[in-house]
Amino acid sequence: MKHHFVRNITAICMIAFMALTTNSIEAQLNTPRGSQKATVKQTVGTTDIYITYSRPSVRGREIWGKLVPYGMNNFGFGTAKESPWRAGADENTVIKFTHDVSFEGKPVKAGKYGLHMVIQENGDADIILSKNHTAWGSYFYDPAEDAVTVSVQTKEVPHRELLTYDFIDVQPTSTTAALIWEKKQIPFKIEVPVTDIVIADIKKSMQGQAGFSRQNWEQAASFALNNGGDLNEALQWVNNAREGMFFSQKTFTNAQLKAGILNKMGKQAEGIQLMNESLKSGSVFQVHGYARALMNQGLNDEAFKVFKWNAANHKNTWPVNYGLGRAYAAQGNTKTAIKYLTKALKLAPAKANKDRVQANIDRLKKGEKMQ
Repeated sequence: MKHHFVRNITAICMIAFMALTTNSIEAQLNTPRGSQKATVKQTVGTTDIYITYSRPSVRGREIWGKLVPYGMNNFGFGTAKESPWRAGADENTVIKFTHDVSFEGKPVKAGKYGLHMVIQENGDADIILSKNHTAWGSYFYDPAEDAVTVSVQTKEVPHRELLTYDFIDVQPTSTTAALIWEKKQIPFKIEVPVTDIVIADIKKSMQGQAGFSRQNWEQAASFALNNGGDLNEALQWVNNAREGMFFSQKTFTNAQLKAGILNKMGKQAEGIQLMNESLKSGSVFQVHGYARALMNQGLNDEAFKVFKWNAANHKNTWPVNYGLGRAYAAQGNTKTAIKYLTKALKLAPAKANKDRVQANIDRLKKGEKMQ
């Protein structure tokens, strides 16, 4: 009985030891990698673009055509008959888009992709986005999983020891990312339909609590006006701000926003009429700014009327004299313009204001235009 008990204890200990040994073998120690991992991010509009990769060093090695062979290659491991370069080291290089984008002119859905490259000896490079982003390197590459393949021209650049991804150009609706290593740069352009994405998000947001804010409707209308949105939609949104069910506030600011939409719709007279009715709700500086905007549109006669209204309703303030000086200068009446600018100079509250007025007086006296 005693021997049987000892044998059972021994067996249990052996099983426990084997389990511990197996777990120890499977466990991975947290030690530094040979090629350090990195992630770079760029936002275009409201879309985030991430590239996660590992960064090998040149270390005096011949990179192109040697360490990174030209063309597709069989690396003797995995299931791929031919593999591209993993465009980094270790695991897949992964690129992620939070919205649908255009990758070198080709549509790509939001999501994560394995980023691979085929380097050609003639200086070209094929870039492949694979729907399989979880594989190790490109040893399991399958062309059936390609989301998009594009060709780009590489460029020669100063030596870069560590393989680096960088966003080398950023515009309001696009960015150019690039792999830079040794003396080669491999750029690729990513375009984002910013207006469509933002408008879609606005529509969704305004169905919830955001729709109960006048300022949100104004912001939505302003974005649509200034970013190529639907003008009829923008007009409805600014009307919601001015005449909403739960709020109704007609301000000089939203009147000017509505007038801007009407003007862009070809209804300039309607916009001017709205602003004439709204002048009394504006401050002296807001009215002055509106008159300046009319001048910028070439509507000097309308601007002159607004400057005169401002002078009649905000007497003895320096902006109204400055505005009249600008209006008379635009008509070519330099003498009267200088007269009002001189009044503005005396009333201007700060040195910066006085300096600006004096500079324009000096310009007019020299026969130059005001700025």
